[in-house]
This record gives sequence, C-alpha cells and structure tokens, in this order.
Amino acid sequence: MLPNLRYALVHEWLTPKATGGSELVVQDILQFIEADLYALIDFESRNPKSYLYGRKIGHSFMQHFPGAESGVQKYLPFLPLAIEQIDLRAYDVILSSSHCVAKGVMTTADQLHLCYCHAPMRYAWDMTFEYLGGRSGRGLPGLLTRYLLHRLRYWDSLSAHRVDHFIANSQTTARRIWRAYRRRAEVIYPPVETDRFPFQADKADFYLTVARLVGYKKIPLIVQAFNQLKLPLVVIGSGPELALVKQLAGPNIKVLGWQSDGIVAQYMGQARAFVYAAYEDFGIAPVEAQACGTPVIAYASGGTLETVRDLRQWGAEATGLLFPQQSVQALVSAIETFEKHYPELQPQVIRDHALSFDRTVFQTRYQTAIERAYATWQTQGQIGDLQIQP
Repeated sequence: MLPNLRYALVHEWLTPKATGGSELVVQDILQFIEADLYALIDFESRNPKSYLYGRKIGHSFMQHFPGAESGVQKYLPFLPLAIEQIDLRAYDVILSSSHCVAKGVMTTADQLHLCYCHAPMRYAWDMTFEYLGGRSGRGLPGLLTRYLLHRLRYWDSLSAHRVDHFIANSQTTARRIWRAYRRRAEVIYPPVETDRFPFQADKADFYLTVARLVGYKKIPLIVQAFNQLKLPLVVIGSGPELALVKQLAGPNIKVLGWQSDGIVAQYMGQARAFVYAAYEDFGIAPVEAQACGTPVIAYASGGTLETVRDLRQWGAEATGLLFPQQSVQALVSAIETFEKHYPELQPQVIRDHALSFDRTVFQTRYQTAIERAYATWQTQGQIGDLQIQP
C-alpha cells in the first residue's frame, strides 16, 4: 500500500446479526490494509466470537439508542445525520463500505474518499415500493414514510458527491449507481474464500440450496419445484420461513436448518447442482458452489448473470444453467434441461471459473484501485470518474 498514509474504513453497522457479504468485504480489507474502523454502531468489538473482538472501533451517537444492537434500521431518519457526525479529519484516505449511508461521511478537500458500494440505499431506490407494501405504506404513517423516503433520496444523491471514486461489487450495482447518482463505477467483485470449498469431481445425486430462509431468497419456490420433480433436494439455512419450508417439503426433500461452515462446504462439494432462485447484486453462494466444481442452476438476474456461465451459450466452458423467471414452472423446466445436458459439464472447468473471484484477485484489484486513484488525485487535484479497465 501507499506508505505513510493514514486510512479510515467506514461501514454501516457492526453487530453479531450483520454477517452478510458486505461484512465479509470489511473483514477482507482489514487483512491487507492497516485502517482504523468506524461504524454507526459497534457491538462486535465486545463479541468474543468476532474477529473484531477487542479492536478499537469508532461509532456514532446511535450506539446508545434503545435496541440499537438488534438493528438501527428502525431509526432510519437519523442515519444520515449520524454518519455525518463521525469525525475523520485525522486521515488521508477514507475507504467506505456502503449499502446504506456509509458513503455519506464528511471529508475535506485534502482527503481522498473511495467507496466500495454494495448497492445504493435500497429503502430509497429499488425497494421503495416493497418497503411501502405493508402497514407502513397506508394512511397518515404511509404518507409520512413516503415523504421520509423522498427526503432520503435527496440526501443520498447529494452525499454521492462526497465520493471521489466509486467501486461497485458487480456490473448490476454499477448500473444502479449510474441510475441513482449518475456516477460511473469501477467493478471489482467481492472476495470469495475459494480455498474453504474443496474441489470434488465425483458428485452425489441430490440437489442443494443454502440460504437464509427469508422471502426474497425464494426457498419455498425451490421446494415446490422439487416436489413436482420428485428429485432429491437438501435445504440448509434458518430464518423466519423455516416452518413454512418444512411444511411444504415432500418426502424427497431434507430440510437441515442451520449447519456449520464445514458441513455446508461438504454438501456443496457432493451436490449434483446448487439451486439459487434469489435476485442478488452479486451473490457469493453460487460462486462458493462453483469453487467445489458444482454446477449452479440460478435465476437469470443480477449477479448470477456475471458469475454463472449458461451451458446453452458457453458450451465446454459452461458452469451451470440460468432460468428466466422466479416461478415454479421456469425452475422445473430448467432442471429438466439441466438433467439432459449434465454430462457436458466439467467440474474442473467450473472450479477454474470460480477462482477468478478468489480473495487474492479482490485484494490485488482493490489495492491497485486505491493507488491509481491516489496518484491521479495527487497530480490532478481531482479524480472525476476513473476509467479503469479490469
């Protein structure tokens, strides 16, 4: 890294319940960049099971709000104000990992700010109407919520000007950044721990899905498709839809609930295929499955369009198959097509493709992006939107 520079890394929140892809990016950045860490709230530095245990982490006034540990999203109107109160004047380079408000930190003209954007604020943009779909969207509370989201869009767009260079976690996210902020973004895929998923050429006869059992993951849809197909399916994961999934599951489906990382990797290596029906900006699980040499059957939207090579287009270099709609019939049709072409898929080719998303690739590209942005900023006094080629 660039010598003699002071780095600050800003993320939204750090709690035991926040363990998704964005938190894995933070963890990986800290392994090769010496940076002080900041967040709206921090309950990980006191968590003995966390890699952040005992670390000094800066936080905002929201740390002391009632129920903050279970999620500060309930205090949505305060998030922009809170992130602006974090004082980062002591640093040369600000790195934000943002899916909500982290990119909105205040910086000076003497600081470089790079934002790794997982998604523009979903509440204000892509998921506005889903957010308003329940009780919060009706009556006077609904009117107030709509006005709040309207104001949040103003702030979110304004705060994008505080970022010198955007990095997106996928082409999908880069398009959303352009739509929301009219800013170009360099695409650097998030790190995947491919070495945690051992390659296995010989497969068993069952299909596998691994996910949090929440609505947008569409696990009931997968279960209903396999009920119709009568093919063996293993479901791993826990969440609010666990009871529903168990109720829907036929005798050919095993619902195992939560399992350890080691058990998940074992099932991924043995599975005939990994099934994925969610829309994600990137989606790490399909890449993890491919690291085992396991083909993926996935919904053709978002990140899977960039990580899964459809066998009808890629031929000998295919890594799976994509289906066009989040419907039972579309998935059934895809699996029937997959069964016909399964012998054409080569586990080693699938594994090799997954390695292009390895954490070492992320680290090299992220570090290069910082160095190039800093050099441009030093010589020209500004960056604009760098046109950095992969």
